[in-house]
Amino acid sequence: MSFDLGLLILRIVIGLLFVGHGAQKLFGWFGGVGLKGFTGWIETMGLKPASIWGLTGALSEFGGGVLLALGLLNPFGPLALIGAMLIAIGLVHWSKGFWGSKGGYEYPLVLLVVSGVLGLIGPGSYSLDALLGLALPNTLIFWLGLVIAIAVAAVALVMHSRQPASSPQPATSRH
Repeated sequence: MSFDLGLLILRIVIGLLFVGHGAQKLFGWFGGVGLKGFTGWIETMGLKPASIWGLTGALSEFGGGVLLALGLLNPFGPLALIGAMLIAIGLVHWSKGFWGSKGGYEYPLVLLVVSGVLGLIGPGSYSLDALLGLALPNTLIFWLGLVIAIAVAAVALVMHSRQPASSPQPATSRH
């Protein structure tokens, strides 16, 4: 019972943190920039089409957080969150080092690891999955989903790191 209660508390806290972050990006709630502002920021990083990447990132956090908090369709919620954190770490935080005090990847890494562990453990007895009698093949889906999340993050990182081809400069002769 205490194990399931611990899972419930952890799922709700982490899930609702993600819901809040996603709501900032989707709706501009809690001091966020909304989808237009978030998509504009995504565009400045060179991800194209920014509208798809922005919507996907915001929905991953919001929807993944909802699924995690409710304990519904595990491990899909945690996988969405892992993907979002992989991209956040790679595109935004990695270059700033480890510690969060300098904008580093410390906090997103913690959220990624907690999401991953919750995805592997499952939602526990106090969840909608348990209430509805849903039992997805957790380990297989988790590992396949993790591979997909890593692949999507890799695509985003490659797209971000691509430099536009510069047009050749005309040669100038020296007289």
